[in-house]
Amino acid sequence: MSSKVKNYLSLVKFSHTIFAMPFALIGFVLGMIKFNQELKNGELNSSKFYVISFQHSSWDFMYLLQTFFLVLICMISARSAAMAFNRYLDRSFDAKNPRTAIREIPAGIISANSALRFVILSSVIFVIATFFINTICFALSPVA
Repeated sequence: MSSKVKNYLSLVKFSHTIFAMPFALIGFVLGMIKFNQELKNGELNSSKFYVISFQHSSWDFMYLLQTFFLVLICMISARSAAMAFNRYLDRSFDAKNPRTAIREIPAGIISANSALRFVILSSVIFVIATFFINTICFALSPVA
């Protein structure tokens, strides 16, 4: 793995993202179970606040797999954008603190502009992925 990739993974503490992943996936599984139950029972109707991108008449494994990967992409990109943005905003404070002065931006390993571009790219990836999940996710993505 290149040192540049390692630096960005360190910037966003990717190991913490991996640690948080099971919690996001548990939410995904519970949501899919509830959705499937309501779909089978015929409870999905216009009175429910569901907006689904694709119409599914039965449990569709490809839909489940697609949504699973989109949730992974959303979780990774949103968390990466948030962590990098936090590091970008705190760069002046981090430079003054001996404990945090060794972080990527204050140490000059990653420039502030590069970190900001990474935030924008991660945010765009997040919004695009939400578009393919469903319209509610997409509509709420700017405030996520």
